Amino acid sequence: MEEKKQENTEKEKPEQIDANKPLEEKTPDETTKKERKVTKRKKIEKEELATQQTNEKTDDKKEEPKTTRKRKKKSQAVVARGKRKESIARATITPGKGNVRINHMKLDAYYSNKYIREIVRQPLNYLGPEALNVDISVNVLGGGAMGQAQATRTAIANALVEYFPDQKLKEKFLEIDRSLLIEDVRRVETKKFKGPKARARFQKSYR
Repeated sequence: MEEKKQENTEKEKPEQIDANKPLEEKTPDETTKKERKVTKRKKIEKEELATQQTNEKTDDKKEEPKTTRKRKKKSQAVVARGKRKESIARATITPGKGNVRINHMKLDAYYSNKYIREIVRQPLNYLGPEALNVDISVNVLGGGAMGQAQATRTAIANALVEYFPDQKLKEKFLEIDRSLLIEDVRRVETKKFKGPKARARFQKSYR
């Protein structure tokens, strides 16, 4: 019986570790595998955090009401051209209050002559009261006062025909005056030698 007791006590005693014995070192392959696993876990966690943050930002943007200004609708504008001699006019028509400007100046200021002003206003007079609902601005280049006035007249008439297609202005203008819509093809004849002008010749005197 005593022998059995001794054997049990020996089994129950824990094994004593010798300090002099070297510990079992892990192989480098095992350490690298563990490090790789740890780095992979960290990367996955970072990616998850980044995706969560981006999702939160997008949700915040969707929730915020848009404060952008509404774009104004583009007003209807018509551009037409007119020519006479050396002058070229381009007229633009927009909805307005009946203002007429030539080269950024009012018509009365640009043309002091009443007769020339009436030439420019001729298509507006034929249009009627609807001319007060329209603003006209004309850019004119080249030529003299009468050439510019006639070019602006044709430009305004063509622009009005395009701006008011329902009123049959084309037929009306052609009945009144064909030159309102159709450009005059005539040009000044060039000067020749042996004379002061195109056809005139210098005088001869034998005395």
